[in-house]
Amino acid sequence: MTDRTARAADEISKFAARFIERESNRTSLVTVTGCNLMSDFTQATILVTVLPESQAEAALFFLKRQMGNLRSEISKELRLPRVPNFSVALDRGELNRQAVNAVV
Repeated sequence: MTDRTARAADEISKFAARFIERESNRTSLVTVTGCNLMSDFTQATILVTVLPESQAEAALFFLKRQMGNLRSEISKELRLPRVPNFSVALDRGELNRQAVNAVV
């Protein structure tokens, strides 16, 4: 990932976190852990964790419905060479790290 792409991914992560905090119904805690942004800015995947884990499916369903609104707001607020299409996914790496730390 180039420096420019990494900076943009960081800005998108921060913006997405604020957006999700504002739009969520607070039945679960959704934390944005990162953003995988393609170097050509065509696609971005927002990585999240959800607590309690039993609410993960409902939270992902809600977030997927909100990706169009997120894209619209990002296009107005952030200066990007191109506004990517957004998807959302659970950050399995973070979940695995938490599980290992709980055992240790």
